[in-house]
Amino acid sequence: MSIQRDGIFDMNKLQILVIPFNLPELNETLHLAKTHWSKYAAMKKQYTHAIAILSKQKLRPVQGPISIAFHWYYPNKRRDPDNISSSGRKLILDGLVAAKILENDGWNHISGFSDTFYIDKQNPHVEIEISEIKT
Repeated sequence: MSIQRDGIFDMNKLQILVIPFNLPELNETLHLAKTHWSKYAAMKKQYTHAIAILSKQKLRPVQGPISIAFHWYYPNKRRDPDNISSSGRKLILDGLVAAKILENDGWNHISGFSDTFYIDKQNPHVEIEISEIKT
C-alpha cells in the first residue's frame, strides 16, 4: 500500500507555519558553497536556527508520515520557481528537524510535498502546511 496514493489527510492535524522572510535561492546557496564551505555552513546554520525557533513557538511535534505544502510569496518574478524552492525546502525541513517538530526528513517521515508560487510585493514570506497522514 502506498501512503502517497492511499493515505488520507487528517485535517485535525493540519498545522501552518508562516516564515516572515524569504530564504536564499539555490543560485545564492551554490555561490556560497563554491566561495568557501564555511560561508555556506554559516548561512545554513543561521536560517535553520531561525526556522527552528519559529517552529518551536508555533508548531507541535508530528507523528508518522506527513505531506508538506510550501507556499512561496516573493516580491517579483525575477527568480525561477525551482531556484526558490530547492534551497528553501532544505532549510525549512532541517529547521523542523532541529526543532524536533519532525523526527527526520527521510522517506519514512515525508510522503511528499508541493510548491505553489505567488507575488506579494508588500509582504514576501513563506507559508508551510504540514498535514499528518492516516495510514
